[in-house]
Amino acid sequence: MTLLARTHSTVTPFARRFALLALTAFLPGCATAQGGRASTAAAPAVHADMPRLQHTLDSIADQHHGTVGYTVIDLANGDRISRRGDETFQTASLIKVGILTTVYDLVNKGKLSLDDPLTVLKIDQVPGSGSMQYLHNGAYVTVHDAAWFMSTLSDNTATNLLLDRIGIRTMWDKMESLGLPHTKVFAEVFKRSKSVAMDSSVKYGLGVTTPNEMAHLFELLANGKAVSPSADSSMLYILEHNEDQNLMQRFLDGVRAAHKTGSTDSVRTECSLFYLKHRVVACVLTNGNQDTRWIMDTEPQMTMGKMGLAIVQAWGKPEEGTTGQ
Repeated sequence: MTLLARTHSTVTPFARRFALLALTAFLPGCATAQGGRASTAAAPAVHADMPRLQHTLDSIADQHHGTVGYTVIDLANGDRISRRGDETFQTASLIKVGILTTVYDLVNKGKLSLDDPLTVLKIDQVPGSGSMQYLHNGAYVTVHDAAWFMSTLSDNTATNLLLDRIGIRTMWDKMESLGLPHTKVFAEVFKRSKSVAMDSSVKYGLGVTTPNEMAHLFELLANGKAVSPSADSSMLYILEHNEDQNLMQRFLDGVRAAHKTGSTDSVRTECSLFYLKHRVVACVLTNGNQDTRWIMDTEPQMTMGKMGLAIVQAWGKPEEGTTGQ
């Protein structure tokens, strides 16, 4: 498996709007309840048609040449739907959310500081996504810098620096403490020889999770219960600045979301906290994709884009001046 994240393609706002119009005709309608007049209060309650949304998502997944799992949670009322929710999936770089959570947990416990320096040595630099592989030997960054680059650019070198500092099994312990026993990273990126579970590394690559577990991690972050309200808010702020807009965000224009993606040749994954008329967590994981190309309109990217659009249509954007519940 190649943990190689290629340069992300740029989708212009015009292209997104054009694709949105085209896909609206393709997708079965998903109910979007009408909210009240704009106000500074919380948005009016919305009752998305969850059975209809599940039918839409399953119809898209059924046409995909590969395995698709998903979990969608309405955080306002607890409504949820899923497909293969408890099955394990390769995560690719989506597992970096678990690493980010562990870093902030150690900071919260006083065992680490966001200002702690990290030295970037040539031996630490690995290919794939990110820019830290190009820094000069001996460059310094902070823990916060590395966490930002890992989460927004999926920087592999930054990820390895953080894993080396916190320890892989520390991440396991944190995930298990949150009730996520199947959410694990196994080795530093491109360093399988250092795996702490070689059989699992061979099977899953960088990491493993289930749609339900990764969705629950985002649910905890959204509710301030992954580490602490302030730490979780800081992590969501970082994730709002993720620069990969080519999967579930692909056909969305102006939709606020805190999200993380992951990609390898045969894997595309994303989990997102959408700030809609309700706050909605949506995780889509695709594995074993037959279309392994690294071009703009691969089948996995289109599949996930259609699913992201269907999810947003089910709730709708918040009215101006309101906040999603």
